[in-house]
Amino acid sequence: METVTLGNTGITVNKNGFGALPIQRITTADATHLARKAYEAGITFFDTARWYSDSEEKLGEAFDGIRQNVYIATKTGAQNGEDFKKDLATSLHNLRTDYIDLYQFHNPAFVPKPGDGTGLYEAMLEAKEAGKVRHIGITNHRLAVAKEAIESGLYETIQFPFCYLAVDKDIELVELCKKQGMGFIAMKALSGGLIHNARAAYAFEAQFDHVLPIWGVQKESELGEFISFMSEPPVMDDEIKAIIAHDKEELSGDFCRGCGYCMPCPVGIEINQCARMSLMLRRAPSEDWLTEDWQEKMNKIEDCLECGKCMTKCPYELHTPELLKKNYEDYKSVLKGEVNVR
Repeated sequence: METVTLGNTGITVNKNGFGALPIQRITTADATHLARKAYEAGITFFDTARWYSDSEEKLGEAFDGIRQNVYIATKTGAQNGEDFKKDLATSLHNLRTDYIDLYQFHNPAFVPKPGDGTGLYEAMLEAKEAGKVRHIGITNHRLAVAKEAIESGLYETIQFPFCYLAVDKDIELVELCKKQGMGFIAMKALSGGLIHNARAAYAFEAQFDHVLPIWGVQKESELGEFISFMSEPPVMDDEIKAIIAHDKEELSGDFCRGCGYCMPCPVGIEINQCARMSLMLRRAPSEDWLTEDWQEKMNKIEDCLECGKCMTKCPYELHTPELLKKNYEDYKSVLKGEVNVR
């Protein structure tokens, strides 16, 4: 079994982390079953957040009575010290615990620091001194903010998008993290659903001994695949290299990663899916995206105000309204049968 230690935290876990964002979409019974099955197989790191609706509550149910056997990471999107304390109290209640193994600032636009006027870092230190938080982390989608956080020396871990579509700057960030003795948690290791080959995704992450990938799990079949890697970890062979090379060519340039930070849209467009529909049509069974429900969602692009709010919140600095229009035109062509994606 391959393991990874998160920097200097002393947290050593299996190379597979459980990303609990998707379990907000399934029942409590199914979510509890998935989390328990992962634990029984040897997965002991579970990542959630206050923003993931009832994900924390579901993990609290799953690990009631065995809390001490797992590591739980959660996040706060608070903007000030008072809201931080409220978020922490809610998370502790939801998770049925009196401590969080790793508490992370959730994708802030800046690096919280002592004396910055927000009171965030001071509140985090207070929580750690009180034993409510054991380790301090930060998550981000912005390269500059992530680099500043690593260089600040204030954080024990960072969570950042990292998959086999990574460019040189992403890899440099990962190596900087190792040099600084910080734990690196790879989010979106499947690029928000655009990567379908889990073996290739795992083999890529396995090249970095200090990186812990967290896989978003919603189905038992998905979990089963990652569990199988614990006894038979995929290696970077020629076949996997060819898969990665093909995907990097197809997914190069500007494309929506589906992170959802652009949401909500003033007119109700589901931007984080609609702005990458062309890719989803070609990388997943197209029938799943051509239903009446999805046609209705795509038609809402016609209501776009081009207000630019989505652009100001996009960590990848994409021209979202333009992407929406391109994807909508392509979608209509597919519906008319002018383009074959099967």
